Amino acid sequence: MSPSESLQVSPTPTSSSSSSSSSSSSSSLVPALFVIGDSSVDCGTNNFLGTFARADRLPYGRDFDTHQPTGRFCNGRIPVDYLALRLGLPFVPSYLGQTGSVEDMIHGVNYASAGAGIIFSSGSELGQHISFTQQIQQVIDTFQQFTLSMGDEAAVELISNSVFYISIGTNDYIHYYLRNVSNVQSMYLPWSFNQFLASTMKQEVQNLYNANVRKVVIMGLAPIGCAPYYLWRYRSENGECVQMINDMIMEFNFLMRYMVEELAQELSDAVVIFCDAFEASMDIIKNNELYGFDVATDACCGLGKYKGWIMCISPEMACSNASDHIWWDQFHPTDAVNAILADNVWSSLHTEMCYPMNLQDMIAKKTN
Repeated sequence: MSPSESLQVSPTPTSSSSSSSSSSSSSSLVPALFVIGDSSVDCGTNNFLGTFARADRLPYGRDFDTHQPTGRFCNGRIPVDYLALRLGLPFVPSYLGQTGSVEDMIHGVNYASAGAGIIFSSGSELGQHISFTQQIQQVIDTFQQFTLSMGDEAAVELISNSVFYISIGTNDYIHYYLRNVSNVQSMYLPWSFNQFLASTMKQEVQNLYNANVRKVVIMGLAPIGCAPYYLWRYRSENGECVQMINDMIMEFNFLMRYMVEELAQELSDAVVIFCDAFEASMDIIKNNELYGFDVATDACCGLGKYKGWIMCISPEMACSNASDHIWWDQFHPTDAVNAILADNVWSSLHTEMCYPMNLQDMIAKKTN
């Protein structure tokens, strides 16, 4: 089956962000989906913060179910929206966007904040964001609320059977290492910097494990060396990706995959999978026509060469049809790409990107 043919198989449910949680709970495959990360999965956290990293105006969200901006850095859905539907869950609300009642959080919470990195100060020049460590703290706070509300046993049951999806690390390059903040490049070669990031990630996953988390999906980083911003910045000739940046990303993903293998040995009653967003994204970029994308280098929304110079700030800057573009803005993929990546995370539909198994197999697997 060619990628373009297999795309037809994907269901396109019309669940909206306000879909009722009660209707989905009886048929859901897991109790809840919890999301930690950056703008790749932010669904509205930054709407509540003082920051330049915001997606609360059109054309963001124009192709979303409600055709309104929600704070998602996309024209439509982000990968976790598609995965929530696969799991039989409603779209997961932003931690800052819900009332704080247990009813609001029982099917999952999205803590992701655009601009956040694994390093606390990554992205701070954009303004406020909720860092990786702070997001983990919010998770622990949520668990305490569950325990107070439903009792220890029921809370542990919910937490240990739910899926935790982590997608973070890109801003540690975009807003820290590549900008050479605090002269970091003279202190850390990319390999040492990557080792530092991977060991920090490992520690945080162990912290989640200590809080009874048992099912974790860790997303690797996408090929930001192919993002329109860097094509413009490095004056790419024919839309060729910036290899130096992609090499660092591949190295990070290699270390993360190794770290996940270590965690599998150390946390035998947990299932942690690593999904290589670089591998899957490069498959789309290299086979863009097979996947139905006519435009592989230019963003749908932006200004300048590759639409990479100025970020997407008004509807007039956007192309009319985002579905034939890989990139939505300077850094973020379109809804169409997010759908393909979500299909791969779920069932390896177009290409295998998750190790040692995909999300569907992970849920089917009984932990000890």
